[in-house]
Amino acid sequence: MTIDASRGPQAAPPELVQLLTPEGERVEHPDYPLELTQDEVRGLYRDLTLVRRFDLEAVALQRQGELGIWASLLGQEAAQIGSGRALTDTDMAFPTYREHGVAWCRGVDPVKLLGLFRGVNHGGWDPAEHNFHLYTIVIGSQTLHAVGYAMGVQRDDAEAATIVYFGDGATSQGDVNEAFIWASVFNAPVVFFCQNNQWAISEPLEKQTRIPLYRRASGFGFPGVRVDGNDVLACLAVTRQALANARDGQGPTLIEAYTYRMGAHTTTDDPTRYRVASELEAWKLKDPIERLKAYMFKNRLADQEFFDAIDSEADTLARDMRKRCLEMPDPDPMAIFDHVYRDRHLLLEEERDQFAAYLSTFEGEGR
Repeated sequence: MTIDASRGPQAAPPELVQLLTPEGERVEHPDYPLELTQDEVRGLYRDLTLVRRFDLEAVALQRQGELGIWASLLGQEAAQIGSGRALTDTDMAFPTYREHGVAWCRGVDPVKLLGLFRGVNHGGWDPAEHNFHLYTIVIGSQTLHAVGYAMGVQRDDAEAATIVYFGDGATSQGDVNEAFIWASVFNAPVVFFCQNNQWAISEPLEKQTRIPLYRRASGFGFPGVRVDGNDVLACLAVTRQALANARDGQGPTLIEAYTYRMGAHTTTDDPTRYRVASELEAWKLKDPIERLKAYMFKNRLADQEFFDAIDSEADTLARDMRKRCLEMPDPDPMAIFDHVYRDRHLLLEEERDQFAAYLSTFEGEGR
């Protein structure tokens, strides 16, 4: 199936890998066969539903003043769950600040994600334990980290690959293009996973590129593929193959997951100021969860009792994460200076003393 999204003059429609139509019909692709058991399909639906519920609860927590900010993944669940479930235990993932679904797939406690946005820690999980790096706020810089890590894996002769996530807006950053060069020249075992959600905050896709993003890979000397980012089965199949190719020494791949950011860029953003409601309504018809649910109903892979049980589990997850979020202890204000440098640093010590003196002025005021 094809879709023209480049909006450039005389642009040829790019191929879109799709295994599940928006209506829930299963289709085959000659290059990406995928066989899943009933339990595996059910597991993907559970992942999608619980991650969306977690995300919605986090938005509510921010609106109620319990989080400083939140970056929602609403609408991008299939891209994250599909790619996240393609990873093996030895693969390493480098996220942005929105990959809550990938974190879920890597076994990171959702409440630990909240700590960063609540301002009580710098991440809260051990990247080595989960093979999932800490969230990266600086746009695009994680692509260089991922390539460097992949080159290390390559030199260790390990059977592992690296995946790095970024958005369509990040492709305009120099770091991302430098990462493409290094990965290509050194044939690094890395998969670049671009979630093209159509908007870089308030800038539309046509302000980022005149050609489909996946075609950029050819200019750097490695393959690129565009996948339906709202199709969890296609995202799983395409990412699984790209990772396998990386482990086999075939070098990098750029995957463009063509999806849509259903909500705001972050909770500080108002998308109604720059995009029309009809665009959002059109993408609601391609919802990744409803698509998989329709497929499961049509093929009798689950009944209403199963879906009700998943909804109940999602509500339990939301209640638990809310309770544990509110119970998070406030950190010692002076802890911000810990672990900045390994050795003594005079400027940092001066700043710490100044901050301590400032805090002392609030003593006796219930600080």
